[in-house]
Amino acid sequence: MGYEKPASSSRESVLLRDLAFAFLRLGFTSVGGPAAHIANMEQEFVTRRQWLSREKFLDLLGVANLIPGPSSSELAIYIGHLLAGSRGLAVAGFCFILPAVGIVLLLAWVYDRYGALPVVYGILYGIKPVIIAIVSQAALTLGRSALKTRALLGVGSVALLLGGAGMNLVLVLLLSGVVSAWMRIKVLRGIVGVFTGSALFGSTPTLAAVIAKAPPSLLSIFLFFLKVGSFQFGSGYVLLAFLRTDLVSHWHWLTEAQLLDATAVGQFTPGPVFTTATFIGYLLRGVSGAGVATVGIFLPAFIFVGLSGPWIPRVRESKVAGAFLDGVNVASLALMVLVTVDLGKSALVDLSTGAIAIVSALILIRFRLNSVWLVLVGGFLGAVLKR
Repeated sequence: MGYEKPASSSRESVLLRDLAFAFLRLGFTSVGGPAAHIANMEQEFVTRRQWLSREKFLDLLGVANLIPGPSSSELAIYIGHLLAGSRGLAVAGFCFILPAVGIVLLLAWVYDRYGALPVVYGILYGIKPVIIAIVSQAALTLGRSALKTRALLGVGSVALLLGGAGMNLVLVLLLSGVVSAWMRIKVLRGIVGVFTGSALFGSTPTLAAVIAKAPPSLLSIFLFFLKVGSFQFGSGYVLLAFLRTDLVSHWHWLTEAQLLDATAVGQFTPGPVFTTATFIGYLLRGVSGAGVATVGIFLPAFIFVGLSGPWIPRVRESKVAGAFLDGVNVASLALMVLVTVDLGKSALVDLSTGAIAIVSALILIRFRLNSVWLVLVGGFLGAVLKR
């Protein structure tokens, strides 16, 4: 049994207020990435408030992992939608996301204004290798779950080769999902239509050409992050692959160092890792850029959750959806490996950064320490080493 929505509008208003306070608190205090966010929500809504049964919570989590976008943010939106309808959807999503957006926006201003100061450079010098260790450990953890069969290992290997050869990342993800589904059930059925339409949107040459030739306008920033929010499966760390391929390699809107700095900020601040988009948008076009980037990357999550609610039971039982998701997950893992290697070249520049990365990785694997503490220690060490 799950939570039943109140019958009266006054009681629903009380619930909306409680939802707002609960998700604002989570938005300000949930640090450590999606896994930590999900654990905090389970503690808040299943154990403490008892608004959801554990079974219902797991159902919502499973569906959140089936759709593209930030899984922990989508889980928050699903919870709000289940408990208080469309208004609950908006309240839960905004209250979970906005605290992180505000914090990241402030840090982006500080970075843009003072990023060249020695103390700031030292902090980021120590944080970057920690981020490499965190992403590497996340890839290992996901690999244990994603690589369930030899067939999926083969799909992941091909995705690694295609991504390394420069193939459009959206196409790599979708193609991997289609191949996995085909191998599982020996027929493509309706997935072909989804693949075709999504691939066209994800790799429209005209749009790419326009963006590549022009400086980053507000529209181009919005369209890019809308695409990322619409097609990025897997952990929030896979976001790095999309960002690096287009913003650094293709369009040269950011440097490798700026991307690592943005990733570091997204990691050690509370709330969704996707608020990295807020930081990047600010670097590109100030407050307006931060606003359109944030709206672009999170808008699809609200739409997907609102549309998917009625057919959640059928998605859970669908062999096609499960097989497709298996393929997408292993492709996401392959892209994480690629981006980790590339970013490591910029972060691990000497023995000190190499040692910080290795020790951080060992601590994460052995003690499962909250990654935020490692980021803080890394920043302190960097400031000391570069003072």
